Amino acid sequence: MPNPPIALELSVVVPVHNEEGAVGALATEVEQALAPLGHAWECIWVDDGSTDRTVAVLAEHLPGSRHRLLELQRNSGQSAALMAGFRAARGRFIATLDGDGQNNPADLMGMLARLRVGDVDAVNGIRAKRRDTWVRRVSSRIANAYRNGLTGEQVTDVGCAIRVFRRECTDFLPVFKGMHRFLPTLFRLHGFTITEMPVSHRPRETGRTKYGINNRLWVGLADTLAICWMQRRVAVPRVKRELPE
Repeated sequence: MPNPPIALELSVVVPVHNEEGAVGALATEVEQALAPLGHAWECIWVDDGSTDRTVAVLAEHLPGSRHRLLELQRNSGQSAALMAGFRAARGRFIATLDGDGQNNPADLMGMLARLRVGDVDAVNGIRAKRRDTWVRRVSSRIANAYRNGLTGEQVTDVGCAIRVFRRECTDFLPVFKGMHRFLPTLFRLHGFTITEMPVSHRPRETGRTKYGINNRLWVGLADTLAICWMQRRVAVPRVKRELPE
């Protein structure tokens, strides 16, 4: 399904699953951070089958606001939730945030300004000071080094969820579980250019992390092999020029 017509400057896509304690404050922070854009933004919350009050809390921010809510029919995973948001986005640019409040929306305007320079297609965050447990930090370092080693990429922080990119970057994304861990690599695979920026990272204040060794590290290592296959097999047409110009 193609994206809807461009009507806004920025669409922020936030996948959430059982984050009732975080989404209310995060919605307010998004509003404050994007105030300089006036009415040229939207925030698309994609509820991935929450069983708590996440939807009810978000509904309080919907009337008369720039917030939209998509409810998936069932829990489908973060990659599917992100893709649902990408397809619904109406912005010239798209940003992503985690729904647990660890990303700071205040970083978005600086990343958007960098993207507007026009020499790159995507800006990926680098968590300068991670506020996670040592298990998550170590597993991320191992997975990041493994992915970069096999794919030949040099992405400093593949797991950083805050990023801003041109909407065209999503046109050819393959949808599979784990896609969200490889967005910078998948963008480059289809000819888009990427830069990185340091961003802040905050400790989780509410809820429980959805990822651990079993569903983050090992699954991510296996997915990397699929990405390597794509790098060898995906054919990306690049037009040199068109005549008459």
